[in-house]
Amino acid sequence: MFIKVEGHQFIKNNKPYHFIGTNFWYGAHLGAKQSGNRERLLNELDVLQAHGITNLRIMAGSEGADHLPYSIPISMQPDLGVYNEDILEGLDFLLVEMQKRNMHAVVCLSNFWYWSGGLSQYLSWVTGDPIPYPNDTNDWEKYMRFTAKFYANENAIKAYNKHVETIITRVNSISQMLYFEDETIMSWELANEPYAIQNQVEYLKWIETSSDFIKKLAPNQLLTIGGEGNTPFPLFTNNNALSDYKFESLDYITIHIWIQNWEWYNPKKHEKTYKNALKKAENYIKEHMTIANTLNKPVVLEEFGISRDHLDYTKQSSVNHRDVYFKDVFNILLESIKSESCFVGCNFWAWGGSGTVHTPGTVSNNNMEFIGDPSHEPQGWYSVFESDETTLQLIKMYNSEIIKLNQIDL
Repeated sequence: MFIKVEGHQFIKNNKPYHFIGTNFWYGAHLGAKQSGNRERLLNELDVLQAHGITNLRIMAGSEGADHLPYSIPISMQPDLGVYNEDILEGLDFLLVEMQKRNMHAVVCLSNFWYWSGGLSQYLSWVTGDPIPYPNDTNDWEKYMRFTAKFYANENAIKAYNKHVETIITRVNSISQMLYFEDETIMSWELANEPYAIQNQVEYLKWIETSSDFIKKLAPNQLLTIGGEGNTPFPLFTNNNALSDYKFESLDYITIHIWIQNWEWYNPKKHEKTYKNALKKAENYIKEHMTIANTLNKPVVLEEFGISRDHLDYTKQSSVNHRDVYFKDVFNILLESIKSESCFVGCNFWAWGGSGTVHTPGTVSNNNMEFIGDPSHEPQGWYSVFESDETTLQLIKMYNSEIIKLNQIDL
């Protein structure tokens, strides 16, 4: 059965559905027969399942030529409208193997950020304008303003819509199942972290028209934006969850919380900064729970993470502070579940599994070894590895508690 929404709850098999899952954005690329590593993918899924992690947020889009700087090395769509069938079959393989393990996918169709191509690549393709990579310019505002022009560009939106249709109407080469009929796919997301910036009117129009388009293609699967929520900088990002998620075609609200990126927390000064950062994170969740209650929709914290202790990027370093943070977030979720409130699930960022940190603390600039940290960010920053035993046991314990709660009448 498809996962459904009733009021501000997810429902699976006539029972509430809550979860602690993860971001596994590179799953389709691991699943590629020629360029991927299917043996590793199967092991990753087995480890995740063993710890109760059955909700995976994955990418179903990577755009641009292979081996672009700061990007996924082998692209799903290396040129406009041209697809790498090996990567698409990797996505097929991933979904089939997830189905075998009773897992569900949150499928992100594009990205505001350049590490998978995304909206900036569509815009660059149709205009011929180069993408101003902030890793080169150190000007993140310039990049964001460039990418936000996508919402007002008719040809870029047509290219995006063509991709959306290609994925949602795809026939799985292994199961022969249409994607829009696959119960493994819990939901579709318009894009990862889209910001309105200076194009708020066009941004809202894009949300409305794109969500209507997707709902017509996949009426039985859920749909959401995939954004951060209001963000701590709403006057710049021009994101407003109350208006962004008002459309009936959107089934639930997503939020992301980045206590270090947003300068709430300093990992080198944990004792001095953590308590206040946690309070801000809790308030951010509560702020969006209020919005979710107003709209009568569930809310999912689908990205959150914290660095390894003292900002050490090596895989062997300790994760005591991360464990504390994860436990505190999980407790907020657990209390919401117990009270039948609208905060219903979370996905930590991000699964690194058995991957290797080749360039600790620096960008990999297109390294073939997939971990949780995209290539444009410091490697080893937020990845949760198979070797992080204390973190995994914590996740397993809370997922077991959630399963228990879902089996009883609260």
